Amino acid sequence: MNYRHAFHAGNHADVLKHIVMLAMIDALKHKDSPFFVLDTHAGRGRYLLSAEESRKTAEIDDGVLRLMTTPSLPEVVEQYLRAVQADNPVGALISYPGSPLLAARALREQDRMAACELQKDEVAALKQLFAHDRRVQVHAGNGYEAIRAFIPPKSGETKIGRALVLIDPPYEVQDAEYPQIISTLREILTRMPQAQCAVWYPIKQRRTLQPFFRKAASLPAKSALITELMVRPDDSPLRLNGSGMLLLNPPWQFEKVLAPALPVLKQYLGETGASTRMEWLKTPE
Repeated sequence: MNYRHAFHAGNHADVLKHIVMLAMIDALKHKDSPFFVLDTHAGRGRYLLSAEESRKTAEIDDGVLRLMTTPSLPEVVEQYLRAVQADNPVGALISYPGSPLLAARALREQDRMAACELQKDEVAALKQLFAHDRRVQVHAGNGYEAIRAFIPPKSGETKIGRALVLIDPPYEVQDAEYPQIISTLREILTRMPQAQCAVWYPIKQRRTLQPFFRKAASLPAKSALITELMVRPDDSPLRLNGSGMLLLNPPWQFEKVLAPALPVLKQYLGETGASTRMEWLKTPE
């Protein structure tokens, strides 16, 4: 696997993904009982913006940096920006926190998390990052194959009744990735029907995603919601024109939480022809 997220940290796709993820964790915190977060493709957890990879693409310039100086944003966006800023000195942005770090910092004392990663150097960075956080377990291995080890979750011998599974693979071979995602989601829901799942997916040309959406709608989840940000028209298969999140069993009325963010992301992150979409593939029962 050659993918390195350091080239893309803080771009428009990360903005959407992390706004959604943090909002889902926030909803889980409305109850006192513990919950578990599983990040199947965790990366290294923190990305220095002075690194060669980040400077080479400068994707963050058209991502989170456009929001940092924007006043009066919706609370769901402000919550995300506060989480990003918390990993940096006041008034500066020298690093971007990845999904596992953002998630871990949103956990409470009773909550637990597992971060899975295949690449050895990324695993080493994760282990260093969470060396003193007993709530977080770093798993060196395939996140898809780790489902049976972590779902349903436990803390010691105590079962944890709520879980959020974040699936954010590199999509190096897209034709092979989508069937794997569907199979993994089916296994998660078989093992823990109430689990919440959040799947990030890239959009080059949306029509190619229709088979994935049809299969996702047939999964044994109570509901399925997609939310998308297109920063430009989906008229080229050669570039990332946008991205989306497939949410299975999302929190009650979660669409109302996310809705205020979409026009803001379109306005500040989009180019000519930008668009957003939120649609139920399976309406809540």
